[in-house]
Amino acid sequence: MTESPTAVEYVVLEDGVLCITVSTAANGTSLDFDGIEAGTVALRELDPSVGAVLLVGTGPNFCAGGNVRAFAAADDRGAYVRGVAEHLHDFLRLLDRAPVPVVVGVQGWAAGAGMSLVCAADIAIGGPATKMRPAYPGIGFTPDGGMSWRLPRIVGAGRAAEILLTDAVLGGEEAVRLGILARLVGDQVVQEEALRLARTLASGPNSAYAGIKALLHASETSTLSDQLDRETASISAAANGPAGREGVDAFIEKRRPNFSEIGRDAT
Repeated sequence: MTESPTAVEYVVLEDGVLCITVSTAANGTSLDFDGIEAGTVALRELDPSVGAVLLVGTGPNFCAGGNVRAFAAADDRGAYVRGVAEHLHDFLRLLDRAPVPVVVGVQGWAAGAGMSLVCAADIAIGGPATKMRPAYPGIGFTPDGGMSWRLPRIVGAGRAAEILLTDAVLGGEEAVRLGILARLVGDQVVQEEALRLARTLASGPNSAYAGIKALLHASETSTLSDQLDRETASISAAANGPAGREGVDAFIEKRRPNFSEIGRDAT
């Protein structure tokens, strides 16, 4: 860790968006664990006003992965890397359980744990110059950050094996084609567009988003019949909830729904 939380504001809550800085230019754009730890605390004690989470890097790259120089300097490299992985995984478990959309703006490189964080997002936006690489084989490591679990579910088992084993570099267009990135915008506006999207989601029907995320999570191990039952229960509850009532009433009254005053209610 190279910077104290007083030097960088790692967690900022504004306009319903919880912005978490996961890498900094001063840290060589590698994973900054002051940010990860601050984000872990914020996610564990999630403010009720949070409507979306945005992960950002403050340097030219979103996140260039773990600090390899710190790995090399450790007296017990295995113990050190275990601690790094455990801290990152605590953060990722909480991020996965967050009932709000998670957005990532991927400028420059997302390598190693940075690529894992991109795969953990609900919506990831990049630019034409965005590049991703597992990076683990290059230093003789195996993946962390959930990449071995998420990547096959995004791109398929065979393609994931090729990407990981060959340490493939993926450009922005290929990452969109594979489904890792949702879309590309101009390189100079990646972070701006990611923030705009996060703000839009934060003002939306948060209970519906929570229900959508719950259904998507359940679908990973569900049969179609069980998933249909879950969908029935979820949409019925949504119809009686404040967001559902507002959405339907606004449609009938031919006006834009106002979800921002409803708050983050349960689905």
